[in-house]
Amino acid sequence: MKRNPEAAFSDEAYEALVQSIFRRFPSFQKAGAEAYKPGLANMEEFDELDGHPHRQWRSIHVAGTNGKGSVSNMIASVLAAEGLRVGLYTSPHIVDFRERARIIETRGEGTSVTLIPREYARNFLTSHEEDFDRIGMSFFEITTTLAFRWFADEKIDIAVIECGLGGRLDSTNIITPVLSVVTNIGMDHTDILGNTRALIAGEKAGIFKRNAEGHEIPALVGESDGEVGRVFRAAAPWVLFSDGRVPRLWHSHEEILPAMDLQGSYQRKNLRTVLSAVDMLRESGVISGTGDDEVIDAIIHTAARTHFHGRWEKLCDDPCVICDIGHNSHGLEYNFAQLMTMMQTGSYSALIMVYGAVADKDVTKIMALVPERAEMIFTNPDSHRAMPAEEVMERYLAAVWSEPDVAPVCCGTVAGAVAEAMKRARLLQKRADGRRPLIYVGGSTYVVSEAVPLFSDGKYIEI
Repeated sequence: MKRNPEAAFSDEAYEALVQSIFRRFPSFQKAGAEAYKPGLANMEEFDELDGHPHRQWRSIHVAGTNGKGSVSNMIASVLAAEGLRVGLYTSPHIVDFRERARIIETRGEGTSVTLIPREYARNFLTSHEEDFDRIGMSFFEITTTLAFRWFADEKIDIAVIECGLGGRLDSTNIITPVLSVVTNIGMDHTDILGNTRALIAGEKAGIFKRNAEGHEIPALVGESDGEVGRVFRAAAPWVLFSDGRVPRLWHSHEEILPAMDLQGSYQRKNLRTVLSAVDMLRESGVISGTGDDEVIDAIIHTAARTHFHGRWEKLCDDPCVICDIGHNSHGLEYNFAQLMTMMQTGSYSALIMVYGAVADKDVTKIMALVPERAEMIFTNPDSHRAMPAEEVMERYLAAVWSEPDVAPVCCGTVAGAVAEAMKRARLLQKRADGRRPLIYVGGSTYVVSEAVPLFSDGKYIEI
C-alpha cells in the first residue's frame, strides 16, 4: 500500500469515493442484516495481508447492548489524561464515517482530537479495492481495517475498540486486548444474536479470552443478573461485575454525574462501569500517573475531549432540543423516563418528540413507553431499513390508553419533521409566558445523523 499522501483532492471527489464504497460494500447501518458478515475469516485474511497492524498497539475491547459508546469514550478520555496517545474506534458515525476512528491526546493544557485525513482514507480505500472485492469484505470490516492500519501508522500507545455487533463473531474480535468490557445485555438484534438474553450474553462474552501465553485477560461486566451472570462466569470464570463491587471513586459519583457533559440518566450505570474499568487498568499498570482529580475531570469532560456526539446531546437552547441515538426498548426506557422527569419540573411548557425507527426494532413495545401528553411527529429517516412513519404512528395509537391531546402527525423527511417541531415550539412559547418547550429527536441513529447538521453553534439553521 502507498503510505505517502497524494495531491489534495476536492470534497466532491472524496464524497463520491465514500458513496461508491457504501454502494459496493453496504454497511449494517444502511442495509441491515444483509450487510452483516459474521465470522473472522475475512478479517484474518486481510489482517495477514496488511501485516497485523493491531499487534503494534495495546487495546481495550468494549461490547454490550447499550452504553458501549459512552463507556468507550470515557475510558479513552481517561487514558488521554494519562498522557497516552489514544486511538478510539466506535460506530456508527453521525455525519462522516471518519468519525469512527479518532486519535485523542493531551497537548499542553488541552486535548486534541484527530480524524483520519481524507487523503489517507482515499489512499487506503483505493489501494485495497481489489482485495476487498476478492475477499468479499463488508463495509464494517473495511472501516475496521482502515482504523487499525491508521492507528499503527500513527504509532498510538493504546486503542479503545468498540464492537460493532455482538462480540464473538464481530470484525473487531481479532484483537488481543489488555481489558475486555461488556456494558450490559438487552434484547436487540435478536435475529442475529439470539432471541434470549442468555444467548445474546454468550455472543458478547466471546470477547473474553486468554492471551498467547494462556494468561487470563481481565474481563469486566457492567450490569448482570442471575441469568446472564451465569453465562459470563461460564465463559470467563475470572470475570468481575461492576454492579457487585464499589469502585475506588464511586464515593464521588453524586458530584461527578451532574457535572458530566454526558447527561443521559443512563450514565449513572455507565459511570460505575468506567470507574471499575479504571480500577482494573490501574491494577494492571496501564494507568499509573493519573491522580483521582485528573480521572474525574477527564470523565466529566468526555464529550468535549473526544468530540463525542449523539448521546443526550443538546443541539439548541432556545427552544431546548435534545437528540439521542438510543433505538431499542432497553435504552429508550431510560430516555423516556428522563424526559418525563424533566417535564415534571415545570420548566418546560410542552414535550415535542421527533421520532423515527427501523423495522427490526420492537416498535410496539417502545411506543408503550412514550411519555404521556407528548406531541408526536413521526418521520422517515433516509434508509431502506426505516419503518414507514405511518406504521410507527399506527403502533403508537394502538399503544396509548387514551386519545392524545394533540393528534400525532407524519412528516416525510427528518428535516421536515424538525422544521415542524421548531414551528410548534415557537408558537407554544408565545402562549406559555416564555416557558420553553422541550424537543426530543431520536428513535434511531439515522434520525439523529440527519438532524445534527440542521443545527450549528446551538442554533437551528432555517431550511
